Amino acid sequence: MTATVTYESNLRTTCLHLQSGSAIETDAPTDNKGKGERFSPTDLIATGLGACMITTMGIKAQTMDIALDGAKVEVTKIMVSDPRRIGKIIAHVTMPILNLDDKTKEILERVARTCPVERSLHPDIELDIAFNWL
Repeated sequence: MTATVTYESNLRTTCLHLQSGSAIETDAPTDNKGKGERFSPTDLIATGLGACMITTMGIKAQTMDIALDGAKVEVTKIMVSDPRRIGKIIAHVTMPILNLDDKTKEILERVARTCPVERSLHPDIELDIAFNWL
């Protein structure tokens, strides 16, 4: 088992990662009867994409003796209706100054674009992924 999700009340859950014991709370978004005081479940999906992209880049970068410290992914989730679902995820990656050649940049970008979360998303979700190399 990976995690437990407990419904607390008022559209809020507590999610417990069993291996580490770390917890996060979710809340329904304000446009769907919630308070929007925590990540919503769909926020976690979009954020998970950004985290997976930068993590897989970090794994590859380690094998290439490159430190990605300070790399950042800005994530925007866009919902659509009928049925209500994630319609688009915008993930813009900003890399620290690394002075890498184009081939190395291409390798790291390809790794990010083939991360497990990206491969798990439904093909109807539009992805806008961009990389900014400083």
